Amino acid sequence: MPRIERTAEVEWEGNLARGRGFISAGTGAFNGLPYTLAARVGAPEGMTSPEELLAAAHGGCFATSLAGELSNRGLPPERLEIACRILMDEVPDQGHQIVGSRVTARAVVPGADEATFATVVEAADAGCPFSALLKRSGATVEIDAMLAR
Repeated sequence: MPRIERTAEVEWEGNLARGRGFISAGTGAFNGLPYTLAARVGAPEGMTSPEELLAAAHGGCFATSLAGELSNRGLPPERLEIACRILMDEVPDQGHQIVGSRVTARAVVPGADEATFATVVEAADAGCPFSALLKRSGATVEIDAMLAR
């Protein structure tokens, strides 16, 4: 696989407490997503946050890793439903840090049994670059995956 590079641009206007920012993808897939400190640490009020974008990135990465692992074993998924929740908390002497990610996966995989699926999920987590990144940073990564019938 070739080296992959992606970009995003961020604009911020004003001070921390009352300012607001806008996040855009270099590809144009999204443009001007608003965020504020208040929306980041409190009620989102229709705005995004870096943590929400990280949750989307980890969930998307895990989904493609799981689809790949299943396909490599001759068990292409019919459907994957992935949700990801990022947890940021105060860490003594380090300030606010990303401390965990919980991925919930429900999969419709014709021909897969529970034992095989569990093995594939472990391989997908091990092969997911975002899982690896989070674990190397000291964050916990929990995967709750099950076959849907």
